[in-house]
Amino acid sequence: MKAVGGAYRAPAAAAVIAVTSAAVAGCADAPAESPTAERPRMTLTATLDSPTDITLRWNGRDPGAAGRTVEFATEPGGPYTILQFLPPGRAAFTHPDLMPKTPFYYRLRPFYGPTSAAVNVTLPAGDFSQRDQRNDHEWAEPRTSVGDSGPSHSVRTKAAAPAGLKVTVMHANGIRLTWQDRARGEEGYLIELRPAGDPDFRVAAVAGPDIESIGLITLPDEKKSTVRVRAYYYGEQSNVVHRTTGPEA
Repeated sequence: MKAVGGAYRAPAAAAVIAVTSAAVAGCADAPAESPTAERPRMTLTATLDSPTDITLRWNGRDPGAAGRTVEFATEPGGPYTILQFLPPGRAAFTHPDLMPKTPFYYRLRPFYGPTSAAVNVTLPAGDFSQRDQRNDHEWAEPRTSVGDSGPSHSVRTKAAAPAGLKVTVMHANGIRLTWQDRARGEEGYLIELRPAGDPDFRVAAVAGPDIESIGLITLPDEKKSTVRVRAYYYGEQSNVVHRTTGPEA
């Protein structure tokens, strides 16, 4: 899945199919965090591998981090754009085919936060058709709850994990997720997905704070997947590194 406009990929129309809840609760891997907890700072380096390819490498492991963002800017003070959400085990990233004779600034930011219980989803056979593309997209818009979500908790605690995650299959390539927002002080929500057979979850979409519903269009390898939602916040950013690309070959 891929987010469009920071929320969803290219949504489509509705037809409900049942899904099953995964046996393992995702929030179990998100320990409570102290707002003042000290964490190792990452050290970032950048290498110009070709006139228009930059490779980033870093060290400094943080066992508590759910992953990190790789971000770039073309001015020293930003604004920065997120290139990718990476799993915690990654220690390198290549930014290829860049504009020549341009300065690029990079930084990393770890992210943390508790997850909902996971849900297993199986979609029916079928491709994303032209008919699906023409159908109404309203169900996929990110929404906040109109009712009372109940008590909220600091996003740095397990109690802030999204509650009651439900996934509805809208058609052969689209799903809608709904949950209860219990977090306070969150940066937003990450929709995390693990296709069947893959060892790791990946960030499929990003939603803002207080969101409790969002729709996604699935990719071909995501017909059978496990989905969860994370209330997240950022840790201390790495150092900023700078490289200027060379002339076009």
